[in-house]
Amino acid sequence: MKISQTAAISAATITACLIVSTTSDARRRGGGGSSSGSSSSSGDYIIDSGASDDSETFPLLPSGWLTAFPTVVQTGTKPTITWGINYPSIVEDYVTITPPGTVTADEDIDCEIRVLGAGVTVTSSNSSSYSFVPTEATIKAGNGGSYSRIFYGTNHDANPDQVVSSFVLKKNQELNFGGRYYYDGWGTSYTSQGGTWNVRSLVNGMTPPSNIPDYNAPSLESFIKPYLGQDGKVNIGPMDVIVFMELTHTDGQSSNVGYDLQDMVLLVTFKSEASTQTNNGHGNNIDGIDSSNPGDAPFIDLDTDPNVDDEGSGGGAAPSNP
Repeated sequence: MKISQTAAISAATITACLIVSTTSDARRRGGGGSSSGSSSSSGDYIIDSGASDDSETFPLLPSGWLTAFPTVVQTGTKPTITWGINYPSIVEDYVTITPPGTVTADEDIDCEIRVLGAGVTVTSSNSSSYSFVPTEATIKAGNGGSYSRIFYGTNHDANPDQVVSSFVLKKNQELNFGGRYYYDGWGTSYTSQGGTWNVRSLVNGMTPPSNIPDYNAPSLESFIKPYLGQDGKVNIGPMDVIVFMELTHTDGQSSNVGYDLQDMVLLVTFKSEASTQTNNGHGNNIDGIDSSNPGDAPFIDLDTDPNVDDEGSGGGAAPSNP
């Protein structure tokens, strides 16, 4: 489809259009772009907002561990059973997202950023082929300072397996994102602080803006498809944030089919100590339970003498005290 935006660059008319990719480059986290495609336009050049694969899925179920000590016990005693459960965390437990795209840390947290794809392309008029345009992604981590580049290249240079930036985002610090493309000069720079909705951050399960094509739409970029579910919602890890950028159109053109938020897409993964709940089962006591030692142990009513700490001073089965 043709996109109506124009810009004066080297006396050429530059427009943005949607181009359907004919091939895909499968990768572990997402696909790369194709080197050929088709479109039609009466202009001199077309700037496309342009490139399906399997992606990693993150476990959403609790995991845990169980140990027993000692492994050999005397008759009438029981080993200490200790277990822990790691409950899945969600990113909203650690950061706050202020629409459209600013992320603020609620505690110190590790951060990794990957580039999923850069979809701006250019094609000559009356041509059936197109090429990707160099695109820049920037971030600003902290409540001051300037934006710094984390990626510059075409979609062929985007490797979703590669971490392009990693750091610790301190408590109450903001993380903001920006991008722009280069073709005979720099296009407009858009950021999550720029007062527009051209940079948007979403988490797992959110319904993306209607500007982003549906899962089965031919205009959906192949590098984005692994991160959208067939139900139309964002499908990423529970500790991930996906950042969509529109770099070839303004907010005033949001009704244009070319305003599709596919020009630069980042995946931000946060890492924090898992929420863990540990419980000592007090199974090492003489009668199998010890209500004198606080805990949510089972069969607490079976403690023969709740005033006696059956575990002794070392936590082991009295009197062994390992």
